[in-house]
Amino acid sequence: MARTSKSTLKKTTSKPPVRRSFRRRMARLALRGVSAAFILVVFVVVLGAVINPPTTAYMFSESRRLGGVQQTWVPIDRIAPVMARAAVAAEDANFCQHWGFDMIAIRKAIAEGSNRGASTISQQTVKNVYLWHGRTWVRKALEALITPVVETIWSKRRIIEVYLNIAEFDEGVFGVEAAARHYFGVSAADLSATQASRLAAILPSPKDRSASRPSTFVAKRARQVRDGAATIRNDGRAACFES
Repeated sequence: MARTSKSTLKKTTSKPPVRRSFRRRMARLALRGVSAAFILVVFVVVLGAVINPPTTAYMFSESRRLGGVQQTWVPIDRIAPVMARAAVAAEDANFCQHWGFDMIAIRKAIAEGSNRGASTISQQTVKNVYLWHGRTWVRKALEALITPVVETIWSKRRIIEVYLNIAEFDEGVFGVEAAARHYFGVSAADLSATQASRLAAILPSPKDRSASRPSTFVAKRARQVRDGAATIRNDGRAACFES
């Protein structure tokens, strides 16, 4: 009986170290996995700071569905400054004042029981460039993780440049250059304040709205956007993306 007890004791006392060793190995593997994923994210974001994305997941899927899309990339120097101001006024008036998340807008949206207006231009750019459309928790979590990295590595001017070049303005029409020609027959550099405000006013529902044949809602919204664009220029909230 004594021998059996000692043998049993040895077996029971040998298991905890094995378990601890296994847990340590798993923890190290998990840490390495997280580190590798973070390094990969930083790498692709650094690339995005200097290389224009050739397409996006949504643009690719729409191209397959429609048999092609319209998009012509233009640098921000060839986009009318009023267009950038209009987009910011319409979608993210505090763009120059936050680090990727507009906490004031988020708190307001929570209080109103809505998520409208809580997503910043930075978040939308991250979603469009690196992720996919949809309201899954996985996508939102990845968006929340990548957005601060983009804000750290990219300039605000680069963020608005990418945003304007990949935003959807009509079915199969992506980017402000294609949109300007599609709706008004002009280049993005030649957009007037009224045209720019109408383009911004059809966001975020471009398939249901028209910039060239604005509904009463879009026309009213465009006037508000135009006033907002002038306001953020005068009060300095456009300084971070204007040269």
